[in-house]
Amino acid sequence: MTLRFGAFLPPFHSLGEDPTNAIWRDLDLIEWLDVLGIDEAWVGEHHSGGWSPISSPELVLAAAAERTRRIRLGTGVVSLPYHHPLMVANRLVQLDHQSRGRIMLGMGAGVAPADAHMLGIAPSDQRRMMAESLEALVQLLHGTEPVTRKTDWFELRDARVHLRPYTRPCFDMVVASAGSERGMRLAGRYGLQSLTFAGRPGMVEPPLARLWAAAEDEAQQHGQSIDRANWRVSICLHLADTREEAMDQVRAGMGRWFREYVRDTVGSEATLPEGREVETAVETHTAIIGTVDDAIEAIQRMLDQSGGFGTLLVNTQDWATREQTKYSYELLARYVAPHFNGALDSRKESQRWVAENRTTFSAQAKEAAKAARR
Repeated sequence: MTLRFGAFLPPFHSLGEDPTNAIWRDLDLIEWLDVLGIDEAWVGEHHSGGWSPISSPELVLAAAAERTRRIRLGTGVVSLPYHHPLMVANRLVQLDHQSRGRIMLGMGAGVAPADAHMLGIAPSDQRRMMAESLEALVQLLHGTEPVTRKTDWFELRDARVHLRPYTRPCFDMVVASAGSERGMRLAGRYGLQSLTFAGRPGMVEPPLARLWAAAEDEAQQHGQSIDRANWRVSICLHLADTREEAMDQVRAGMGRWFREYVRDTVGSEATLPEGREVETAVETHTAIIGTVDDAIEAIQRMLDQSGGFGTLLVNTQDWATREQTKYSYELLARYVAPHFNGALDSRKESQRWVAENRTTFSAQAKEAAKAARR
């Protein structure tokens, strides 16, 4: 199975940075990923906490579609309980047309309790609401009949999308999951694609193999089929020419992000020892920070432990400088991705064949030269 590569941008930016410039830097990064040949870019939705200034990933993706040529663009994610499902469907169908088939719909329940609080949504209701919205979206986007259904938070009356997706029969619908089987099982129930956060520094994650088994089990129970090639796995990653450089480049930014956002803003249960955040994340395999060889080894370990997946998404944190982040992605695209996507195979085979037959080829060339002088 060929491994693809992408970027997941929450995106988080320090409170000390101008938010307008931060958004433009996110767009600039997506444009650079397109130049490098990275396969996908995902942009998140947040409404509180200050660190993520993007509340509408669709607006950013529309701008990114105009700046890029081939990279696929995903909502990472639309928090379904915050939106009427018909509006979600229509927005994404429009984006699918504007991007000429490069859009992907990533869906989640919403992870920020403050967002739900402002909308008057009880945290205990979010996953139920997501499941209700997801079922409606599948009917709206994959079905052809009008949809009529009523819940305690939305109603559809003879509803249909008045514009069918540009991508036939529909763009990718991807269910996100973090730290539990719930999202994987929801993807399996409807035969949809999945996105798993495999590495969150300071958190203990369930084994990837167990999560995929849960998705397969749910798919089997509901007569659906799912494919590992459509499974995306996300982890924080930063590369440099040496391991020491990579660690030093992210040390201050990672420490600030963990203290000021993870701990002091959202009050997460994640734990990282102060001063050893980077080392601990690497040791616990919740981040890949180092060289090209370190990345190849870590990604192969993830593939072996999980049984395989189709796309590795770099959970892109604003820990390093703009130039360092771009160079990290350049190393990924030039040296890591080809190791996993087969791009080097024919070149290596050609080199081997020439090397093994160089004596014969050299002798033939010398004989041809002698013949020319006669």
